[in-house]
Amino acid sequence: MAVQVQAQTVQRESIFDRVPAPGLVLVGIGSVQVGAAFATKLFDHLGPAGTVLLRVAFAAIVLCALWRPSLRAHSRRDLRLAVLFGLVLAFMNLTFYESIDRIHLGVAVTLEFVGPLGVALAGSRTRLDVLWAALAAAGVLLLGGVGASNITGVIFALVAGGLWASYILINARVGQAFSGGSGLAIAMAIGTIPLIPIGIADAGSNLLHPDLLAVALAVALLSSVVPYSLELEALRRIRPHVFGVLMSLEPGVAAIAGLVVLGQNLNLVDVLAIAFVVTASAGATVGARSPAPIDA
Repeated sequence: MAVQVQAQTVQRESIFDRVPAPGLVLVGIGSVQVGAAFATKLFDHLGPAGTVLLRVAFAAIVLCALWRPSLRAHSRRDLRLAVLFGLVLAFMNLTFYESIDRIHLGVAVTLEFVGPLGVALAGSRTRLDVLWAALAAAGVLLLGGVGASNITGVIFALVAGGLWASYILINARVGQAFSGGSGLAIAMAIGTIPLIPIGIADAGSNLLHPDLLAVALAVALLSSVVPYSLELEALRRIRPHVFGVLMSLEPGVAAIAGLVVLGQNLNLVDVLAIAFVVTASAGATVGARSPAPIDA
């Protein structure tokens, strides 16, 4: 039986290894932005805080059921890292949801992108990396040039961006300290705790409505379970600053998700900005095609 389990584990890891790390990141980007667009449909009933509470709580339940993490199997240092990761996840999602409750989804993601773009610039090692980051920055500036009139929404988006930068750097360390998705599962469970009083205050008894719970579960899968799991695996095999440049796709994908799901229109400037960030991300993907694996 032990041999069979080991063989299945090796097979699963080999399938993961055959997927390029940039591909994992790109799938995660699409998933999280579609999830964010659908999450806004819950705000009228649950508010941003209530929505993020259900999202993180459902994600924690799913991830813990999948990975069954053991606290005893890890050192206090690793567990402190997981706690920090969980707090960053919780408040990154909360501030982002508060932002998109006030401003256009594409604009919010554009402003939030200052976090990963900062990681990309700080970690640059070659002139080519700087070129891709600069091209992505041009797209971000174009996409965010109109519609950011709500100062509270802007502040929330910028705070989310700072937390997003922390998420990228801490995620890479969690991927090395924990096997599989156990570190992410622990972090999600921890992240649920500070959101409970805020979410209850925002949503009240609507947190128990069956229809809303079903939609929140779908949002949790799209916005947390799928993208965070893929990003965790990708960050085991890719440099954090390259990951940051790849995330330059976020504003463009957010604008498309806003158009398809929410009916938020695109203009010619938006299309030009998307072309900039797509080109920058493609360039970074080529450079990251064969990263050196990191042992978990």
